Amino acid sequence: MEYSNRENVSVNEKIIEHKELIAALVAGFIIGLAWLMDKNGQTTAAIIAYLSAFAIGGYAKAKEGIEDTIENKSLNVEILMILAATGSAIIGFWAEGAILIFIFAVSGALETYAMNKSHREISALMELQPEEAWLVRGGFEPIKVAVSSLKVGDHILVKPGERISADGTIFKGASNVDEAAITGESMPITKIVGDDVFAGTVNLNGVLTINVTKQSSETLFQKIITLVQSAQSEKSPSQQFIERFEGTYVKLVLTAVAIMMVLPYYLLGWDWTTTFYRAMVLLVVASPCALVASIMPATLASISNGARNGILFKGGLHLEHLSILRALAVDKTGTLTQGTPVVTDFIVRDEKNRTHTLAVIAAIESQSNHPLAKAITAFAKAQHATSIDAVIEDVPGYGIKATIDGKMYSIGKPDFVGYESSQTFANSAAEKLAAQGKTVIFLKDEEGISALVALQDTVREEAKKAVSMLQELGIDVMMLTGDNEKTAKAIAAESGVNHYIAECLPETKVDYIKSYMEKYKTVGMVGDGINDAPALATASVGIAMGGGTDVALETADVVLMKNDLSKIAYAVKLSRKMQRIVKQNIIFSISVITLLIASNFFQAIDLPLGVIGHEGSTILVILNGLRMLKNV
Repeated sequence: MEYSNRENVSVNEKIIEHKELIAALVAGFIIGLAWLMDKNGQTTAAIIAYLSAFAIGGYAKAKEGIEDTIENKSLNVEILMILAATGSAIIGFWAEGAILIFIFAVSGALETYAMNKSHREISALMELQPEEAWLVRGGFEPIKVAVSSLKVGDHILVKPGERISADGTIFKGASNVDEAAITGESMPITKIVGDDVFAGTVNLNGVLTINVTKQSSETLFQKIITLVQSAQSEKSPSQQFIERFEGTYVKLVLTAVAIMMVLPYYLLGWDWTTTFYRAMVLLVVASPCALVASIMPATLASISNGARNGILFKGGLHLEHLSILRALAVDKTGTLTQGTPVVTDFIVRDEKNRTHTLAVIAAIESQSNHPLAKAITAFAKAQHATSIDAVIEDVPGYGIKATIDGKMYSIGKPDFVGYESSQTFANSAAEKLAAQGKTVIFLKDEEGISALVALQDTVREEAKKAVSMLQELGIDVMMLTGDNEKTAKAIAAESGVNHYIAECLPETKVDYIKSYMEKYKTVGMVGDGINDAPALATASVGIAMGGGTDVALETADVVLMKNDLSKIAYAVKLSRKMQRIVKQNIIFSISVITLLIASNFFQAIDLPLGVIGHEGSTILVILNGLRMLKNV
């Protein structure tokens, strides 16, 4: 689907949401007016107002119910609610029928909003997919063409700062490439001739000529979009159960009402008026208002509680899944870690010249926009290293050469400054630091290696606490990351996760989530990047960090607004408490409905008492559900 079409669909969905909510609120306002009219003796005017409330509040759900019944050849709760409200009106209880319509209309509007919201992440993904590319044709000037027109074997030019528009291999040039959109890796990757690159990633500093190896419909980025669409279209077991229960419930009630309208006349000697009256009472007391109220108020109260504590739930179903969560997969970069590198170690050849050496490094790195360079510059500033003028020469993909006060310096990776000397520097410190998952760069002067700087994306303090809290709740925590094995192992050990998987692409994250779901049944996924979107959509519960990308926020079922992982444990506790209250409400409401149905059969209650019992049970379960407003 084209992005423009998707945008139009989103606009249409929002219009439908607003119409349904406005209709429900207007119906509620009219019901209030009708009640006042009835109290003042304006019976005819009140009936007209109630009819208006029926039409305005019930139109959308009645239309939906009728269309669904025709399409699926199966009755549903919408039909039952309309019949219950109509039955109430037939025997003169207009207010009760109108209230039934109002409650159902409000819940329907909320349901429509929640469902539509969960499908809007595709448009956010599409915005990041390049639509045009610079096509290289031999010695001619590059021309701008549509990405969809590219063929395997074409050469495209990608300038610094541009997104790479197709999967391919580098034919000419070298650069640092930000692959966060694909792997989630916070550190840009050095790419040279022969290396693979992916559509949607960003070329940072060098000019690249890329040989296209996949058509636009087969790129890794397009697969991310497809995976999200596929995961969103799959119905959860709970959703399927609810749909099956709905049809069965409606059939049972309507069958019972039909029997009640005939059988007592012949078997019990009731007259036709009494028989019809009792059938209408049955239709009212058997309506599912109490059952609906058993879940919705508790759910809304839980959602409000979560929002107050920095947790945004996108629907009640996700709360249900959190209550039975048994495993949680977490992304590393920006989730367990801060998402930006910091200097962890600075070793110099001559300690007497430590500050000057740091100033030299900072002078060179201050002219680069690379994340590592920014981290080093910030470290030097914090150490009060004096600024020095430097003339630099960037060597894309390798490092930087510089001249300071007539002296030559080189800064970069081991191959650039001299591999053997870099590995023996400071008693082979580089090897030990690399084993800890740190990125190490070296400064070389005219005498040899003079310093090394180690950097790492550090673990959040609250992440360690969060992992421990989740494990206390009986939830296994696994880390899925695009980082290399050494970095992943070091972060996993520090954060305390149960186990980890390194070098994950979006596809492999999805595969691991599916395998976890086979083992644990209910699995959560926490992430913050575009690359996490498919796994977030595939998991039973997708949880996004509030500071993450728009795609992750749109795809996820739960958003941590303050980036605090410890809030996941709070959300699980909140969910488990809500499930206890919902179970209490369901048992109570079913018991009351059963008692009212039995009492009606034995003519122990009339319609007013039936309505009081029915509405009274609804109020009680609502009040019980509102206990979820208290912190757990």
